[in-house]
Amino acid sequence: MDEGTHYHRKQPTKMLNTCQGKGSSSISSDISSSTDHTPTKAPKNVATTEDSDRSTRTLSTPSPGLILPTKSPSLSSPALSINGHESTSPSGSAETVAMVHPQPGTQTRSRQSKGQHYAPIDLLPDHALLQIFSHLPTNQLCCCARVCRLWYNLAWDPRLWSTVRLTGELLHADRALRVLTHRLCQDTPNVCLTLETVVASGCRRLTDRGLHAVAQCCPELRRLEVTGCYNISNEAVFEVVSCCPNLEHLNVSGCSKVTCISLTQEASVQLSPLHGQQISIHYLDMSDCFSLEDQGLRTIASHCPRLTHLYLRRCTRLTDEALRHLALHCPSVRELSLSDCRLVGDFGLREVARLEGCLRYLSVAHCGRITDVGVRYVARYCPRLRYLNARGCEGLTDHGLGHLARSCPKLKSLDVGKCPLVSDSGLEQLALYCQGLRRLSLRACESVTGRGLRAIAANCCDLQLLNVQDCEVSPEALRFVRRHCRRCVIEHTNPGFF
Repeated sequence: MDEGTHYHRKQPTKMLNTCQGKGSSSISSDISSSTDHTPTKAPKNVATTEDSDRSTRTLSTPSPGLILPTKSPSLSSPALSINGHESTSPSGSAETVAMVHPQPGTQTRSRQSKGQHYAPIDLLPDHALLQIFSHLPTNQLCCCARVCRLWYNLAWDPRLWSTVRLTGELLHADRALRVLTHRLCQDTPNVCLTLETVVASGCRRLTDRGLHAVAQCCPELRRLEVTGCYNISNEAVFEVVSCCPNLEHLNVSGCSKVTCISLTQEASVQLSPLHGQQISIHYLDMSDCFSLEDQGLRTIASHCPRLTHLYLRRCTRLTDEALRHLALHCPSVRELSLSDCRLVGDFGLREVARLEGCLRYLSVAHCGRITDVGVRYVARYCPRLRYLNARGCEGLTDHGLGHLARSCPKLKSLDVGKCPLVSDSGLEQLALYCQGLRRLSLRACESVTGRGLRAIAANCCDLQLLNVQDCEVSPEALRFVRRHCRRCVIEHTNPGFF
C-alpha cells in the first residue's frame, strides 16, 4: 500500500455478522444468496496500481443496496446481475425497489493481539482487492461496500464503475438508476464522468424517469442497452442522445413506443442547421420497434450519418422508400438487417446497393418481394459483401445465385434456405467462384441433390457449417462432404447418415 493512502482496515472475517444484522442489514445477505456467480472479464479501464489518493473521499455517503422485498422479508425479487443472467431467490418474488443502506461502522479497529491471526483475504493489498472487485456484477459490488470501511472505499472506486448492468422484470430500475447515479456523482457533484455503459435489458419497469437520471448525470455515456423496456418513449431517447454526445451504441429493440432517434427541440435550436452531425451513434438496433415507419427512418438517417451497424428486424411498416434516404445520408453502413420487413422489395435493394463497397453484411430473410433483380443489384455494386441471408426469398433462383457468386467472390456465409428455385446448378456456380465459403444453409431447398453438395465439398474445403435439413440428399453425398471438409459440421435430417 502507498504511504499516502490511509485506510483503516476493518477485518472482513466477520462479514456474516455485518451483513446479517437487524433492519436493512439483511438486504445484503438476500443479494448475495441470489446472485449469479458467472465469472466475467474485468473492465479495461480498471488499473491495478494505487495511483490515486482515495483518502480524500467523503465517507459519510451511504452505499446503495439495490434490492429489497417490499411485502415480506422472506420474499426476494430478481436481483441485479451481469451478462444478462437473472438471479432469483427460491422463496418467491416481490416488487423490487432501490434502498440506501447506512455506511459500515466508522470506528477503526486496533491491530489484533499477538494470539489472533488475519484471514487470508485481509493480507491482500488494495490493488489486488480492486482487481477482484472488478470481476463482480453490480449487485455484488454493492454488497461488498457494506462489509467494512476499507471495502466501502474500494468498492466505490470510480474505476470499477464504468459499467452498470441491471436485470429483472420486477426490478424498480428507475429508482436503482437514480440511486446509483447519485452515489457516483459524489466526487464530481451532479455529474458522473466514469460511467460509460448502462445495460438495463429486460427491466420492464424502466420508464422515462430512469433514462432522465442517466441523461442528466452521465455525459460520458457511450453505450446504452434497454432491450424489451416497452415503457420507454421517444422523449427519453431524445434526451439521452442530446445530453450524451459520445453515445455510440444504442439498443432499443423491443421498445415499441420508440419511433425515431433525434435530438430534442432545445438541442436542435442551439446547434447549427447541420446539427445531425452532432449525433455520433455508430450502432443502432431497433428490431421489433413495430411503430417505426418510413418517416421515422428518414429522420434517423438524417440525424445519424455515422451509422455503421443498423438492425431493423421485424419493423413491418418500412417500405422501399425509407431505404432511399438511408443510402443517401448514411454511406458508411457496413451491416444492415431487414429481416421480416415484408414490404421491402427489389427497389429497396437497389437503394441499398448504393452503399457499394462499404456493405459487408446484409439480411433480407423472409422478404418475399425480393427476387433475382434485387440480388443482382446488390451483387453488382457491393463486391465486398461477406454475409447474405436470403432465407425465405422464394423469388431467388439459380440465375441470381450465379450472379452473386461471380460478383462477390469473397462471400463467407450464405443462407438460401426455403428458396425452392435454388438447385444444383446454382450450387455449382457458387462452388466455382466462392471457394472461401465457410457457412452455407440450404434448409428445405427441395431442388438440391447430392450433385450440388459434391461440387461444394470439392471446391470449398474450408467449409465449417452445412445445413441440409429437410433436403433430399443421400447418405453417400453427406459422407463425401465429410471426407473433403473435415472441419465441417453437417446439420441434416437423414437417418441413414451418422
